[in-house]
Amino acid sequence: MNNGEDIRKAQKQWEQKARSNDRMREAKFTTVSGEPIEMLYTPEDVKDMNFLSDIGFPGEYPYTRGIHHTMYRGKLWTMRQFAGFGTPEDTNERYHYLLEHGQTGLSVAFDLPTLMGRDADDKLSEGEVGICGVAVSSLADMEVLFKKINLEDISTSMTINAPAAMLMAFYLAVAQKQGFDFKKLRGTIQADILKEYIAQKEWIYPPEPSMRIIVDMFEYLNKEVPQWNPISVSGYHIREAGSTAVQELAFTLADGFAYVEAGIARGLNVDEFVPRISFFFNSHVDFFEEIAKYRAARRIWAKRMRDKYKAKNPRSWMLRFHTQTAGCSLTAQQPENNIVRTAYQALAGVLGGTQSLHTNSMDETLALPSEKAVKIALRTQQILAYETGVVNTIDPLAGSFFVEALTTKMEQEAEQYFEKIDTFGGVIPAIEAGFFQREIAEAAYRYQRELDVKEKIIVGVNDFVEENERLEIPILEILPEVEIKQRRRLEDVRQSRNQEEVERTMDELRRSAEEGTNLMPRLLACTRAYVTLGEMCGALSEVFGVYEEPAVF
Repeated sequence: MNNGEDIRKAQKQWEQKARSNDRMREAKFTTVSGEPIEMLYTPEDVKDMNFLSDIGFPGEYPYTRGIHHTMYRGKLWTMRQFAGFGTPEDTNERYHYLLEHGQTGLSVAFDLPTLMGRDADDKLSEGEVGICGVAVSSLADMEVLFKKINLEDISTSMTINAPAAMLMAFYLAVAQKQGFDFKKLRGTIQADILKEYIAQKEWIYPPEPSMRIIVDMFEYLNKEVPQWNPISVSGYHIREAGSTAVQELAFTLADGFAYVEAGIARGLNVDEFVPRISFFFNSHVDFFEEIAKYRAARRIWAKRMRDKYKAKNPRSWMLRFHTQTAGCSLTAQQPENNIVRTAYQALAGVLGGTQSLHTNSMDETLALPSEKAVKIALRTQQILAYETGVVNTIDPLAGSFFVEALTTKMEQEAEQYFEKIDTFGGVIPAIEAGFFQREIAEAAYRYQRELDVKEKIIVGVNDFVEENERLEIPILEILPEVEIKQRRRLEDVRQSRNQEEVERTMDELRRSAEEGTNLMPRLLACTRAYVTLGEMCGALSEVFGVYEEPAVF
């Protein structure tokens, strides 16, 4: 076996030959995040690693290689397609289409008014109803959305944050009306309000009451809906806002730790609520960087949960995550190229050990996806699962000098960010100081500058451009009739419901907010009385106030 000195000497000789005998392209060899990449990696780059404690075996601490012993040899990842547009009828039809074509889980995209906690007939909703997702203003909409879908048979993911507790109440009320058992419901609601303050900017209340609502969801759902994930801590939107891979990794895990600490402060048992915390990561275009990011995330989470938060249950140590391919990498130019980008990104997610995967459609940078584009995106996952052979062995890149060195480097850089966040006193003070916002803005600016001078290439955008390009793919159009229909349904709901019951349940909701008792039972009572989303959010705003972001320069 060669020792370190032999390897270093041989590598130096090799580098001299390589630089003198072969040409080197004039290119910037960095990841998409700007991290420098060495020309070659050898055992010297991983010499300080201990196989058992740093890499180990799948399904065992520190879970670098995956959280399940058999990974995809035991069960494939859940194949989801983010779907939601127009009216609940439109989206329900799309769900049945996807399920018929082999999708194994549903993923709900809501329109902007719903994301902001506003009803379809709100003055500020005008022109946005059903445009970027499905419009849901009351239990009546949710009943249509999941019509003739067995909620015990499928896993549902809902991307909603500030009003997540209200949409969760809608979902539970629908399940109850259809006779389904809460204990058998499976799925995830995003509910990650911290990343809204950091990146996506869809908030309602200030951070402290928002955190209170999330812990209420932890407390209620862990008891009543034990297979449901009450939060999906989301790095996806942090990355979409322009962060680097390390920033996505560090900021997402920091948010996750903040939720853990909030639950512990409430008096919840760490080993009872943490196993239901899930994560949601981006899969960007830099193949190896993404794989290393997922492996580092599992290792960091396992160490912190065991060593800092003293979790005893191994399920608390396991970081479970959903992956979505990078929407920000899609281009309006030559949109068919997006199929190829998405395939590589999906492969990185699978080689990184994801539990669930959404593949973006080629037309999503132009509009909500068409049925044809959605089918291609789903088929991309199926080809990956059934034709490529990548599921045959677990974590096939383990032991790669490059991948292991990059995994460790990302872990170390994430730890440096944790130290910086601690100097502010935690995530919320760092948000209020504008720390995350500045870091992401600077990263996005650096990347844009690289594109401007062609240090980084996006095919079809800043190189390999086609003059007079013609768009030849169908685009899904949301017609004005959608908003008219939604407003009419909301009007019917208001006229047909029991107004005394509406007032009574809303008064109880306000009182619960003031007294600090768990809000979920009150939200469910409001939901059954057909109190609207906007009315519930408005009632809580009277107690909690509305958040205004400080200016960041």
